[in-house]
Amino acid sequence: MASPDPNVGRVLDNRYELIELVGKGAMGRVYLAKHVMLGGAVAVKFLSQTLLSEKMRDRFFAEARTCAQLGHKSIHIVRVTDFGVDASDIPFYVMEYLQGENLSALIHKETLPLPRFLSIMRQTCMGLKAAHEGISVDGKTCPIIHRDIKPSNILVTPDDTIGELAKVLDFGIAKLIQEDASQTQGFMGTLAYSSPEQMEGKELDHRSDIYSLGILMYQCLTGKLPVYTDNHTFGGWYKAHHFQEPQKFEAVLPDLKIPASLAKLIYTCLAKKPEDRPQKMAEIIEELNPLEQRFGEGRHIGHRIGTAPENISVTLGNSAQTGVAGQSSSGRSSSGQESHKGPSPEEICYLQSWPKNKPIKSIVFPRRLKTSAEPLITLWVMLPKQEIEQLKINRLYTQVYRNFLCTLSPHPMAMWLTALHNRHYHGAEEARWLTCYLDLKTPKGQEYLTQLSQQGLYRILCFALEEPQRCAHVLTTKVNPAQCGLMKQWIIHARTWKGQEQPTISKEMLRHELDLIKPKVQENLDSLGDGGSFGISAL
Repeated sequence: MASPDPNVGRVLDNRYELIELVGKGAMGRVYLAKHVMLGGAVAVKFLSQTLLSEKMRDRFFAEARTCAQLGHKSIHIVRVTDFGVDASDIPFYVMEYLQGENLSALIHKETLPLPRFLSIMRQTCMGLKAAHEGISVDGKTCPIIHRDIKPSNILVTPDDTIGELAKVLDFGIAKLIQEDASQTQGFMGTLAYSSPEQMEGKELDHRSDIYSLGILMYQCLTGKLPVYTDNHTFGGWYKAHHFQEPQKFEAVLPDLKIPASLAKLIYTCLAKKPEDRPQKMAEIIEELNPLEQRFGEGRHIGHRIGTAPENISVTLGNSAQTGVAGQSSSGRSSSGQESHKGPSPEEICYLQSWPKNKPIKSIVFPRRLKTSAEPLITLWVMLPKQEIEQLKINRLYTQVYRNFLCTLSPHPMAMWLTALHNRHYHGAEEARWLTCYLDLKTPKGQEYLTQLSQQGLYRILCFALEEPQRCAHVLTTKVNPAQCGLMKQWIIHARTWKGQEQPTISKEMLRHELDLIKPKVQENLDSLGDGGSFGISAL
Protein backbone atom coordinates (compact mmCIF):
# COMPACT_ATOMS: atom_id res chain seq x y z
CA MET A 1 0.00 0.00 0.00
CA ALA A 2 1.43 3.36 -1.03
CA SER A 3 2.25 5.77 1.78
CA PRO A 4 0.07 8.88 1.92
CA ASP A 5 1.42 11.97 0.19
CA PRO A 6 2.70 14.31 2.93
CA ASN A 7 1.78 17.34 0.83
CA VAL A 8 -1.93 16.54 0.78
CA GLY A 9 -3.69 18.73 3.34
CA ARG A 10 -0.97 21.39 3.44
CA VAL A 11 -2.00 25.03 3.10
CA LEU A 12 0.35 27.33 1.16
CA ASP A 13 0.50 31.02 2.08
CA ASN A 14 -2.72 30.59 4.07
CA ARG A 15 -4.54 30.40 0.72
CA TYR A 16 -4.06 27.16 -1.19
CA GLU A 17 -5.01 23.83 0.39
CA LEU A 18 -3.47 20.88 -1.46
CA ILE A 19 -6.08 18.21 -2.21
CA GLU A 20 -4.40 15.52 -4.32
CA LEU A 21 -1.51 14.83 -6.66
CA VAL A 22 -2.71 15.05 -10.26
CA GLY A 23 0.52 14.92 -12.27
CA LYS A 24 4.30 14.70 -12.14
CA GLY A 25 7.13 15.08 -14.60
CA ALA A 26 10.78 15.98 -14.93
CA MET A 27 10.29 19.51 -13.64
CA GLY A 28 8.16 18.65 -10.62
CA ARG A 29 4.71 17.74 -9.31
CA VAL A 30 1.27 19.24 -9.85
CA TYR A 31 -1.46 19.20 -7.19
CA LEU A 32 -5.13 19.97 -7.28
CA ALA A 33 -5.73 22.64 -4.65
CA LYS A 34 -8.56 24.70 -3.23
CA HIS A 35 -8.42 28.42 -2.65
CA VAL A 36 -9.25 28.64 1.06
CA MET A 37 -10.87 32.09 0.85
CA LEU A 38 -12.54 31.96 -2.59
CA GLY A 39 -13.30 28.26 -2.71
CA GLY A 40 -12.29 27.76 -6.36
CA ALA A 41 -10.11 24.94 -7.66
CA VAL A 42 -6.56 25.69 -8.82
CA ALA A 43 -3.49 23.68 -9.74
CA VAL A 44 -0.18 24.13 -7.91
CA LYS A 45 3.10 23.10 -9.54
CA PHE A 46 6.20 22.50 -7.39
CA LEU A 47 9.75 22.38 -8.68
CA SER A 48 11.29 18.96 -8.10
CA GLN A 49 13.58 18.80 -5.06
CA THR A 50 16.23 17.18 -7.26
CA LEU A 51 16.39 20.36 -9.33
CA LEU A 52 16.86 22.90 -6.56
CA SER A 53 19.85 24.61 -8.13
CA GLU A 54 19.89 28.37 -8.54
CA LYS A 55 19.80 28.00 -12.32
CA MET A 56 16.75 25.70 -12.26
CA ARG A 57 15.01 27.91 -9.74
CA ASP A 58 15.44 30.88 -12.05
CA ARG A 59 14.20 28.80 -15.00
CA PHE A 60 11.16 27.65 -13.03
CA PHE A 61 10.14 31.20 -12.15
CA ALA A 62 10.83 32.29 -15.73
CA GLU A 63 8.31 29.65 -16.81
CA ALA A 64 5.80 31.04 -14.32
CA ARG A 65 6.29 34.62 -15.49
CA THR A 66 6.07 33.57 -19.12
CA CYS A 67 2.80 31.66 -18.61
CA ALA A 68 1.36 34.47 -16.49
CA GLN A 69 1.83 37.00 -19.29
CA LEU A 70 0.80 34.63 -22.05
CA GLY A 71 -2.32 33.57 -20.13
CA HIS A 72 -3.39 37.20 -20.10
CA LYS A 73 -2.91 37.41 -23.86
CA SER A 74 -4.81 34.29 -24.90
CA ILE A 75 -7.44 31.99 -23.44
CA HIS A 76 -5.69 29.20 -25.35
CA ILE A 77 -2.68 29.17 -23.01
CA VAL A 78 -2.81 27.85 -19.47
CA ARG A 79 -3.12 30.80 -17.09
CA VAL A 80 -0.71 31.31 -14.15
CA THR A 81 -2.08 33.45 -11.33
CA ASP A 82 0.48 33.33 -8.51
CA PHE A 83 3.90 32.00 -7.48
CA GLY A 84 6.16 31.82 -4.46
CA VAL A 85 8.16 29.47 -2.25
CA ASP A 86 6.84 27.20 0.49
CA ALA A 87 8.11 26.79 4.06
CA SER A 88 10.83 24.42 2.80
CA ASP A 89 12.02 27.00 0.27
CA ILE A 90 10.68 24.97 -2.66
CA PRO A 91 9.37 27.17 -5.51
CA PHE A 92 5.79 26.76 -6.70
CA TYR A 93 3.37 28.52 -8.95
CA VAL A 94 -0.41 28.50 -9.14
CA MET A 95 -2.37 28.07 -12.36
CA GLU A 96 -5.93 27.48 -13.46
CA TYR A 97 -7.16 23.94 -12.87
CA LEU A 98 -8.22 22.34 -16.12
CA GLN A 99 -10.27 19.16 -16.36
CA GLY A 100 -10.02 17.37 -19.64
CA GLU A 101 -7.80 15.16 -21.77
CA ASN A 102 -4.67 15.96 -23.68
CA LEU A 103 -4.52 15.30 -27.39
CA SER A 104 -2.28 12.30 -26.86
CA ALA A 105 -5.03 10.52 -24.92
CA LEU A 106 -7.69 11.58 -27.42
CA ILE A 107 -5.95 10.38 -30.56
CA HIS A 108 -4.89 7.18 -28.81
CA LYS A 109 -8.60 6.31 -28.75
CA GLU A 110 -9.37 7.46 -32.30
CA THR A 111 -8.28 9.97 -34.89
CA LEU A 112 -10.02 13.32 -34.80
CA PRO A 113 -12.93 13.84 -37.20
CA LEU A 114 -12.42 16.85 -39.43
CA PRO A 115 -14.79 19.29 -37.64
CA ARG A 116 -13.23 18.59 -34.25
CA PHE A 117 -9.73 18.73 -35.71
CA LEU A 118 -10.32 22.15 -37.26
CA SER A 119 -11.67 23.62 -34.04
CA ILE A 120 -8.85 22.29 -31.84
CA MET A 121 -6.12 23.23 -34.30
CA ARG A 122 -7.39 26.77 -34.80
CA GLN A 123 -7.47 27.30 -31.04
CA THR A 124 -3.98 25.82 -30.68
CA CYS A 125 -2.70 28.16 -33.37
CA MET A 126 -4.31 31.12 -31.62
CA GLY A 127 -2.39 30.26 -28.45
CA LEU A 128 0.91 29.85 -30.32
CA LYS A 129 0.32 33.06 -32.24
CA ALA A 130 0.03 34.94 -28.94
CA ALA A 131 3.28 33.34 -27.74
CA HIS A 132 5.16 34.11 -30.94
CA GLU A 133 4.04 37.73 -30.81
CA GLY A 134 5.87 37.92 -27.51
CA ILE A 135 5.71 39.23 -23.98
CA SER A 136 7.17 42.33 -22.40
CA VAL A 137 10.54 41.86 -20.68
CA ASP A 138 12.26 44.96 -19.31
CA GLY A 139 10.25 47.12 -21.64
CA LYS A 140 11.07 45.07 -24.74
CA THR A 141 8.81 42.68 -26.63
CA CYS A 142 10.35 39.21 -26.63
CA PRO A 143 8.86 36.41 -28.76
CA ILE A 144 8.28 33.06 -27.08
CA ILE A 145 9.12 29.83 -28.87
CA HIS A 146 7.46 26.82 -27.25
CA ARG A 147 10.04 24.27 -28.52
CA ASP A 148 8.02 21.23 -27.44
CA ILE A 149 4.73 21.17 -29.36
CA LYS A 150 3.28 17.65 -29.12
CA PRO A 151 -0.10 16.04 -28.35
CA SER A 152 0.49 15.74 -24.61
CA ASN A 153 1.04 19.51 -24.39
CA ILE A 154 -2.36 20.39 -25.86
CA LEU A 155 -5.17 20.02 -23.34
CA VAL A 156 -8.78 19.80 -24.51
CA THR A 157 -11.40 20.59 -21.89
CA PRO A 158 -15.19 20.31 -22.15
CA ASP A 159 -16.57 23.81 -22.30
CA ASP A 160 -20.22 24.83 -22.38
CA THR A 161 -19.22 28.06 -24.09
CA ILE A 162 -17.60 26.69 -27.26
CA GLY A 163 -18.02 22.93 -26.87
CA GLU A 164 -14.32 22.29 -26.36
CA LEU A 165 -11.54 24.62 -25.31
CA ALA A 166 -7.95 23.86 -26.38
CA LYS A 167 -5.04 25.20 -24.35
CA VAL A 168 -1.30 24.99 -24.90
CA LEU A 169 0.54 23.69 -21.83
CA ASP A 170 4.08 23.43 -20.54
CA PHE A 171 6.24 26.32 -21.58
CA GLY A 172 8.92 24.76 -19.36
CA ILE A 173 11.53 24.70 -22.12
CA ALA A 174 10.26 27.78 -23.90
CA LYS A 175 12.95 30.36 -24.49
CA LEU A 176 12.77 34.13 -24.68
CA ILE A 177 14.29 35.17 -27.98
CA GLN A 178 16.14 38.42 -27.39
CA GLU A 179 18.47 40.15 -29.79
CA ASP A 180 21.30 40.33 -27.30
CA ALA A 181 20.78 36.87 -25.79
CA SER A 182 22.86 33.89 -26.79
CA GLN A 183 20.84 30.85 -27.79
CA THR A 184 21.11 27.55 -25.98
CA GLN A 185 23.30 25.26 -27.99
CA GLY A 186 22.35 21.61 -27.91
CA PHE A 187 19.07 19.75 -28.16
CA MET A 188 15.94 20.47 -26.15
CA GLY A 189 12.57 19.01 -27.08
CA THR A 190 10.88 15.72 -27.98
CA LEU A 191 12.63 13.77 -30.75
CA ALA A 192 9.57 12.71 -32.75
CA TYR A 193 8.24 16.29 -32.97
CA SER A 194 11.43 18.32 -33.34
CA SER A 195 12.27 20.39 -36.39
CA PRO A 196 15.42 19.67 -38.41
CA GLU A 197 17.06 22.85 -37.14
CA GLN A 198 16.11 21.95 -33.57
CA MET A 199 17.88 18.60 -33.97
CA GLU A 200 20.99 20.49 -35.03
CA GLY A 201 20.95 22.69 -31.94
CA LYS A 202 20.63 25.81 -34.07
CA GLU A 203 19.06 29.08 -33.06
CA LEU A 204 15.30 28.68 -33.34
CA ASP A 205 12.47 30.96 -34.30
CA HIS A 206 8.70 30.45 -34.47
CA ARG A 207 9.00 28.41 -37.67
CA SER A 208 10.38 25.53 -35.61
CA ASP A 209 7.07 25.41 -33.71
CA ILE A 210 5.28 25.43 -37.07
CA TYR A 211 7.14 22.27 -38.11
CA SER A 212 6.16 20.57 -34.83
CA LEU A 213 2.59 21.72 -35.37
CA GLY A 214 2.63 20.07 -38.80
CA ILE A 215 3.55 16.74 -37.20
CA LEU A 216 0.83 17.25 -34.60
CA MET A 217 -1.82 17.99 -37.24
CA TYR A 218 -0.80 14.99 -39.33
CA GLN A 219 -1.00 12.68 -36.30
CA CYS A 220 -4.40 14.00 -35.22
CA LEU A 221 -5.88 13.06 -38.60
CA THR A 222 -4.10 9.73 -39.15
CA GLY A 223 -3.02 8.46 -35.76
CA LYS A 224 0.51 8.11 -37.17
CA LEU A 225 3.61 10.25 -37.51
CA PRO A 226 4.48 11.63 -40.96
CA VAL A 227 8.09 10.45 -40.62
CA TYR A 228 9.22 7.43 -38.64
CA THR A 229 12.25 5.43 -37.60
CA ASP A 230 12.77 1.90 -36.37
CA ASN A 231 15.69 3.13 -34.31
CA HIS A 232 14.27 5.49 -31.68
CA THR A 233 17.56 7.24 -31.09
CA PHE A 234 18.70 10.76 -31.66
CA GLY A 235 20.50 9.64 -34.83
CA GLY A 236 17.45 7.81 -36.15
CA TRP A 237 15.16 10.80 -35.69
CA TYR A 238 17.82 13.16 -37.04
CA LYS A 239 17.80 11.26 -40.36
CA ALA A 240 14.00 11.03 -40.43
CA HIS A 241 13.46 14.76 -39.93
CA HIS A 242 16.20 15.77 -42.36
CA PHE A 243 15.84 13.32 -45.23
CA GLN A 244 12.54 11.45 -45.05
CA GLU A 245 9.58 12.91 -46.95
CA PRO A 246 6.22 12.87 -45.10
CA GLN A 247 4.01 9.93 -46.01
CA LYS A 248 1.05 10.91 -48.15
CA PHE A 249 -2.28 10.87 -46.37
CA GLU A 250 -3.81 8.50 -48.91
CA ALA A 251 -0.98 6.02 -48.40
CA VAL A 252 -1.49 5.94 -44.63
CA LEU A 253 -5.31 6.04 -44.58
CA PRO A 254 -6.83 5.43 -48.03
CA ASP A 255 -10.35 6.19 -46.76
CA LEU A 256 -9.38 9.51 -45.16
CA LYS A 257 -11.25 12.40 -46.77
CA ILE A 258 -9.77 15.82 -46.13
CA PRO A 259 -9.79 18.99 -48.25
CA ALA A 260 -6.84 19.28 -50.63
CA SER A 261 -6.08 22.74 -49.23
CA LEU A 262 -5.71 21.29 -45.72
CA ALA A 263 -3.39 18.52 -46.91
CA LYS A 264 -1.28 21.11 -48.74
CA LEU A 265 -1.13 23.28 -45.60
CA ILE A 266 0.11 20.40 -43.45
CA TYR A 267 2.71 19.31 -46.02
CA THR A 268 3.95 22.90 -46.18
CA CYS A 269 4.30 23.05 -42.40
CA LEU A 270 6.48 19.92 -42.66
CA ALA A 271 8.95 21.48 -45.10
CA LYS A 272 12.56 20.71 -44.17
CA LYS A 273 13.70 24.31 -44.61
CA PRO A 274 12.14 26.99 -42.39
CA GLU A 275 11.81 29.43 -45.31
CA ASP A 276 9.58 26.91 -47.16
CA ARG A 277 7.04 26.71 -44.32
CA PRO A 278 4.30 29.21 -43.46
CA GLN A 279 6.17 32.12 -41.95
CA LYS A 280 3.66 33.01 -39.24
CA MET A 281 0.88 31.36 -37.26
CA ALA A 282 -1.46 34.00 -38.65
CA GLU A 283 -1.02 32.46 -42.11
CA ILE A 284 -2.10 29.04 -40.81
CA ILE A 285 -5.10 30.52 -38.98
CA GLU A 286 -6.09 32.31 -42.18
CA GLU A 287 -6.11 28.94 -43.97
CA LEU A 288 -8.03 27.16 -41.20
CA ASN A 289 -10.77 29.76 -40.71
CA PRO A 290 -12.67 29.18 -43.98
CA LEU A 291 -12.29 25.41 -43.56
CA GLU A 292 -13.78 25.58 -40.08
CA GLN A 293 -16.63 27.73 -41.29
CA ARG A 294 -17.34 25.20 -44.04
CA PHE A 295 -16.81 21.91 -42.21
CA GLY A 296 -16.74 22.75 -38.53
CA GLU A 297 -19.84 24.76 -37.74
CA GLY A 298 -22.17 21.78 -37.77
CA ARG A 299 -20.27 20.22 -34.92
CA HIS A 300 -19.98 23.47 -32.95
CA ILE A 301 -23.70 24.06 -33.14
CA GLY A 302 -24.30 20.62 -31.69
CA HIS A 303 -22.23 21.53 -28.65
CA ARG A 304 -23.67 24.98 -28.31
CA ILE A 305 -27.38 24.38 -28.56
CA GLY A 306 -28.49 24.32 -24.97
CA THR A 307 -32.18 23.58 -25.47
CA ALA A 308 -34.42 22.17 -28.14
CA PRO A 309 -36.47 24.64 -30.18
CA GLU A 310 -39.45 25.83 -28.20
CA ASN A 311 -42.30 28.30 -28.51
CA ILE A 312 -41.14 31.77 -27.65
CA SER A 313 -42.78 33.81 -24.93
CA VAL A 314 -44.19 36.92 -26.56
CA THR A 315 -46.48 39.57 -25.15
CA LEU A 316 -49.31 40.77 -27.35
CA GLY A 317 -49.98 44.34 -28.41
CA ASN A 318 -49.67 47.41 -26.24
CA SER A 319 -50.60 46.60 -22.66
CA ALA A 320 -52.11 50.03 -22.13
CA GLN A 321 -54.81 49.12 -24.66
CA THR A 322 -55.14 45.35 -24.87
CA GLY A 323 -53.59 44.02 -21.69
CA VAL A 324 -50.70 41.62 -21.35
CA ALA A 325 -50.84 38.16 -22.86
CA GLY A 326 -52.44 35.78 -20.36
CA GLN A 327 -54.01 38.59 -18.37
CA SER A 328 -57.25 40.46 -19.04
CA SER A 329 -57.70 44.18 -18.47
CA SER A 330 -59.93 43.39 -15.50
CA GLY A 331 -56.90 42.49 -13.40
CA ARG A 332 -57.64 38.77 -13.36
CA SER A 333 -55.48 36.20 -15.05
CA SER A 334 -56.90 33.91 -17.71
CA SER A 335 -57.10 31.17 -15.10
CA GLY A 336 -59.52 33.30 -13.06
CA GLN A 337 -57.14 33.83 -10.13
CA GLU A 338 -56.34 37.24 -8.74
CA SER A 339 -53.23 38.75 -10.30
CA HIS A 340 -50.54 40.46 -8.26
CA LYS A 341 -51.09 44.10 -7.30
CA GLY A 342 -49.30 46.81 -9.19
CA PRO A 343 -48.19 46.81 -12.82
CA SER A 344 -46.89 43.57 -14.26
CA PRO A 345 -43.35 43.39 -15.68
CA GLU A 346 -44.72 43.64 -19.22
CA GLU A 347 -46.86 46.65 -18.31
CA ILE A 348 -43.78 48.35 -16.88
CA CYS A 349 -41.91 47.63 -20.12
CA TYR A 350 -44.69 49.04 -22.30
CA LEU A 351 -44.71 52.29 -20.30
CA GLN A 352 -41.09 53.00 -21.17
CA SER A 353 -40.10 55.71 -23.64
CA TRP A 354 -36.89 56.09 -25.61
CA PRO A 355 -34.21 57.91 -23.53
CA LYS A 356 -33.60 61.50 -24.55
CA ASN A 357 -29.84 61.01 -24.37
CA LYS A 358 -29.93 58.20 -26.97
CA PRO A 359 -29.90 58.87 -30.72
CA ILE A 360 -32.93 58.00 -32.84
CA LYS A 361 -31.33 55.21 -34.86
CA SER A 362 -30.91 51.44 -34.85
CA ILE A 363 -28.87 50.84 -31.71
CA VAL A 364 -28.94 48.27 -28.91
CA PHE A 365 -28.22 48.77 -25.21
CA PRO A 366 -29.08 47.08 -21.87
CA ARG A 367 -31.05 48.68 -19.07
CA ARG A 368 -32.36 47.67 -15.65
CA LEU A 369 -35.90 48.73 -14.79
CA LYS A 370 -36.86 49.21 -11.16
CA THR A 371 -39.92 47.41 -9.82
CA SER A 372 -41.41 46.82 -6.38
CA ALA A 373 -39.70 43.41 -6.48
CA GLU A 374 -36.48 42.53 -8.31
CA PRO A 375 -35.26 44.75 -11.15
CA LEU A 376 -36.12 43.80 -14.73
CA ILE A 377 -33.20 43.09 -17.01
CA THR A 378 -34.02 44.42 -20.45
CA LEU A 379 -32.45 44.88 -23.84
CA TRP A 380 -33.58 47.99 -25.73
CA VAL A 381 -33.55 48.10 -29.51
CA MET A 382 -34.79 50.57 -32.10
CA LEU A 383 -36.21 49.06 -35.31
CA PRO A 384 -38.29 50.20 -38.29
CA LYS A 385 -41.99 50.34 -37.44
CA GLN A 386 -42.87 47.87 -40.19
CA GLU A 387 -40.44 45.28 -38.77
CA ILE A 388 -41.93 45.60 -35.30
CA GLU A 389 -45.44 45.19 -36.70
CA GLN A 390 -44.41 41.93 -38.36
CA LEU A 391 -42.86 40.70 -35.11
CA LYS A 392 -46.21 41.38 -33.41
CA ILE A 393 -48.65 40.20 -36.08
CA ASN A 394 -46.71 37.13 -37.18
CA ARG A 395 -45.32 36.27 -33.77
CA LEU A 396 -45.64 32.52 -34.41
CA TYR A 397 -43.14 32.92 -37.23
CA THR A 398 -40.57 34.79 -35.14
CA GLN A 399 -37.48 32.90 -34.03
CA VAL A 400 -35.23 34.18 -31.28
CA TYR A 401 -31.62 33.14 -30.80
CA ARG A 402 -29.97 34.22 -27.57
CA ASN A 403 -26.46 33.73 -26.33
CA PHE A 404 -23.71 35.11 -24.11
CA LEU A 405 -20.15 34.93 -25.40
CA CYS A 406 -17.32 35.61 -22.98
CA THR A 407 -13.57 35.91 -22.93
CA LEU A 408 -11.62 36.52 -19.73
CA SER A 409 -8.39 37.49 -21.49
CA PRO A 410 -6.87 39.92 -22.11
CA HIS A 411 -9.79 41.76 -20.48
CA PRO A 412 -12.93 40.14 -19.01
CA MET A 413 -15.69 40.93 -21.49
CA ALA A 414 -19.05 39.38 -22.39
CA MET A 415 -21.09 39.85 -25.54
CA TRP A 416 -24.85 39.79 -24.96
CA LEU A 417 -26.19 38.43 -28.20
CA THR A 418 -29.74 38.15 -29.53
CA ALA A 419 -30.93 37.48 -33.08
CA LEU A 420 -34.50 37.93 -34.35
CA HIS A 421 -35.76 36.34 -37.51
CA ASN A 422 -39.31 36.66 -38.81
CA ARG A 423 -40.02 34.57 -41.88
CA HIS A 424 -42.62 37.02 -43.19
CA TYR A 425 -40.44 40.10 -42.81
CA HIS A 426 -36.84 38.94 -43.14
CA GLY A 427 -37.50 36.07 -45.56
CA ALA A 428 -34.20 34.77 -46.88
CA GLU A 429 -32.35 37.81 -45.57
CA GLU A 430 -30.05 37.70 -42.58
CA ALA A 431 -31.60 37.85 -39.13
CA ARG A 432 -31.66 41.03 -37.10
CA TRP A 433 -28.52 40.76 -34.89
CA LEU A 434 -28.67 42.60 -31.59
CA THR A 435 -25.34 42.78 -29.75
CA CYS A 436 -23.97 44.73 -26.83
CA TYR A 437 -21.00 44.31 -24.50
CA LEU A 438 -20.76 43.88 -20.73
CA ASP A 439 -17.41 44.87 -19.26
CA LEU A 440 -16.96 42.35 -16.45
CA LYS A 441 -14.35 44.43 -14.67
CA THR A 442 -16.99 47.08 -13.94
CA PRO A 443 -19.64 46.81 -11.19
CA LYS A 444 -22.34 47.55 -13.76
CA GLY A 445 -21.29 44.71 -16.06
CA GLN A 446 -21.05 42.28 -13.14
CA GLU A 447 -24.49 43.31 -11.85
CA TYR A 448 -26.12 42.72 -15.22
CA LEU A 449 -24.59 39.27 -15.56
CA THR A 450 -25.38 38.38 -11.94
CA GLN A 451 -29.06 39.27 -12.28
CA LEU A 452 -29.33 37.56 -15.66
CA SER A 453 -27.90 34.38 -14.15
CA GLN A 454 -30.29 34.58 -11.17
CA GLN A 455 -33.47 35.44 -13.08
CA GLY A 456 -32.80 33.26 -16.11
CA LEU A 457 -34.64 35.55 -18.54
CA TYR A 458 -34.66 39.00 -20.05
CA ARG A 459 -37.06 41.16 -22.02
CA ILE A 460 -36.45 42.76 -25.39
CA LEU A 461 -38.05 46.19 -25.68
CA CYS A 462 -38.67 47.24 -29.28
CA PHE A 463 -39.04 50.94 -30.15
CA ALA A 464 -40.06 52.21 -33.58
CA LEU A 465 -37.75 54.61 -35.40
CA GLU A 466 -40.79 56.56 -36.55
CA GLU A 467 -42.52 56.66 -33.13
CA PRO A 468 -39.95 56.34 -30.32
CA GLN A 469 -42.12 57.88 -27.62
CA ARG A 470 -43.41 54.55 -26.28
CA CYS A 471 -42.27 50.93 -26.31
CA ALA A 472 -44.06 49.24 -29.21
CA HIS A 473 -43.43 45.57 -28.52
CA VAL A 474 -41.94 43.29 -25.85
CA LEU A 475 -40.49 39.82 -26.22
CA THR A 476 -39.50 37.69 -23.25
CA THR A 477 -36.83 35.05 -23.72
CA LYS A 478 -35.37 32.59 -21.24
CA VAL A 479 -31.68 31.88 -20.68
CA ASN A 480 -30.47 28.30 -20.66
CA PRO A 481 -29.86 27.11 -17.04
CA ALA A 482 -26.42 25.82 -18.04
CA GLN A 483 -25.60 29.26 -19.40
CA CYS A 484 -26.70 30.81 -16.11
CA GLY A 485 -24.21 28.59 -14.31
CA LEU A 486 -21.46 29.71 -16.66
CA MET A 487 -22.26 33.35 -16.03
CA LYS A 488 -21.69 32.86 -12.31
CA GLN A 489 -18.28 31.31 -13.04
CA TRP A 490 -17.37 34.20 -15.34
CA ILE A 491 -18.18 36.71 -12.61
CA ILE A 492 -16.00 34.90 -10.06
CA HIS A 493 -13.07 34.77 -12.49
CA ALA A 494 -13.56 38.39 -13.54
CA ARG A 495 -13.48 39.67 -9.97
CA THR A 496 -10.12 38.01 -9.33
CA TRP A 497 -8.65 38.66 -12.79
CA LYS A 498 -5.65 40.99 -12.84
CA GLY A 499 -5.03 41.03 -16.55
CA GLN A 500 -4.08 43.82 -18.90
CA GLU A 501 -6.55 46.61 -19.57
CA GLN A 502 -7.24 45.77 -23.23
CA PRO A 503 -11.05 45.75 -23.62
CA THR A 504 -10.89 46.57 -27.34
CA ILE A 505 -8.87 43.41 -28.05
CA SER A 506 -11.39 41.30 -26.12
CA LYS A 507 -14.24 42.87 -28.08
CA GLU A 508 -12.48 42.04 -31.33
CA MET A 509 -12.02 38.43 -30.22
CA LEU A 510 -15.73 38.17 -29.46
CA ARG A 511 -16.67 39.70 -32.80
CA HIS A 512 -14.46 37.13 -34.52
CA GLU A 513 -16.19 34.26 -32.70
CA LEU A 514 -19.57 35.71 -33.66
CA ASP A 515 -18.55 35.77 -37.31
CA LEU A 516 -17.66 32.08 -37.05
CA ILE A 517 -21.02 30.97 -35.68
CA LYS A 518 -23.24 33.34 -37.66
CA PRO A 519 -23.64 31.18 -40.80
CA LYS A 520 -24.83 28.11 -38.88
CA VAL A 521 -27.08 30.12 -36.59
CA GLN A 522 -28.70 31.70 -39.65
CA GLU A 523 -29.16 28.23 -41.14
CA ASN A 524 -30.92 27.08 -37.96
CA LEU A 525 -33.13 30.16 -37.91
CA ASP A 526 -34.13 29.57 -41.51
CA SER A 527 -34.97 25.93 -40.82
CA LEU A 528 -37.19 26.50 -37.78
CA GLY A 529 -40.14 27.22 -40.02
CA ASP A 530 -43.00 27.70 -37.57
CA GLY A 531 -41.12 29.70 -35.01
CA GLY A 532 -39.13 28.88 -31.95
CA SER A 533 -36.50 30.04 -29.56
CA PHE A 534 -33.20 28.43 -28.91
CA GLY A 535 -30.18 29.20 -26.82
CA ILE A 536 -26.60 28.49 -27.67
CA SER A 537 -23.51 28.66 -25.51
CA ALA A 538 -20.46 30.05 -27.26
CA LEU A 539 -17.17 31.60 -26.42
